Amino acid sequence: MRALAVALVALVGLAGCGFTPLYGQAAAGSSLSRIAVSTQDDRLGYRVREQLEDALGRDGAQPPLWRLETALEQSRRPLGRRIDDTATRYELTVRGAWTLTPVDGGPARSGVETVTTTYAAADQPFAAIAAQQDGEERAAAELARLIRLDLLRALSDLP
Repeated sequence: MRALAVALVALVGLAGCGFTPLYGQAAAGSSLSRIAVSTQDDRLGYRVREQLEDALGRDGAQPPLWRLETALEQSRRPLGRRIDDTATRYELTVRGAWTLTPVDGGPARSGVETVTTTYAAADQPFAAIAAQQDGEERAAAELARLIRLDLLRALSDLP
């Protein structure tokens, strides 16, 4: 009973200080579902768009309030060498520049995030393709997570 009373006093104190949970309805998190995402038209762009829409919880039933445009660059670097001078691993670096623009006009916000992931090089062609695509998928998921955090910060600064 005493613990319940302490918890109630703590909640009343938080309510009085203006605290709003990041994922609460009045916070910036509620605007994320109203962001329309556009990316470049290739495999990596598709994966990043898919991951961003999932991370933002895109609600297609409501018209977007924001437009998010991304520009992606990727590079692949061999790591480690076998005796026959072939790579044993690859490092995939994806750089994503984003711009968030209000649909009704107003100042745009922008940022850049970079993600690096590695994957093993396989001798069999199908396994090598699958490993590369898995590396791209992991990089896209991490990039979407970082961009989502940037968007939360950008939208929380709004009046």
